[in-house]
Amino acid sequence: MEFLKAYLDYAVFGILGLMGFIALWITFERFFYYRSVKWQEFSHHEHLNIALSRNLTSLSIIGANAPYVGLLGTVLGILITFYDLGQGHDLDTGAIMLGLALALKATAAGIAIAIPSIMFYNGLVRKVDVINAQYRAMQDGKRDLSA
Repeated sequence: MEFLKAYLDYAVFGILGLMGFIALWITFERFFYYRSVKWQEFSHHEHLNIALSRNLTSLSIIGANAPYVGLLGTVLGILITFYDLGQGHDLDTGAIMLGLALALKATAAGIAIAIPSIMFYNGLVRKVDVINAQYRAMQDGKRDLSA
């Protein structure tokens, strides 16, 4: 229990920090890719769609699971708080409230990672839809000219 007590915050915030870094990296990578993609050069719609949607699943996974990582940290923090209270044989409400408040910071951090991740994911999916629509319109225009 002492090991968990000593390293819980480092583990939870380390994982959430890594998730946030990866989410930001994917967001910037996709943003710059979408700005430079030459969608007119793709021979088939599905090849374009595969290229455009690369890494978006990872961004969605981070957004969906960051609150759970934070919640796990909160639950473990609460367990540690109750364990310490049980070992001390006293019911100090100040200690209980402090332990619970400190445990909740993990959930807040998880939500703070999840909200922007999902916002970025939705924005990037919208950009994929726009580029796909432009590609289909270009393909339809070529077919009209050849007819």
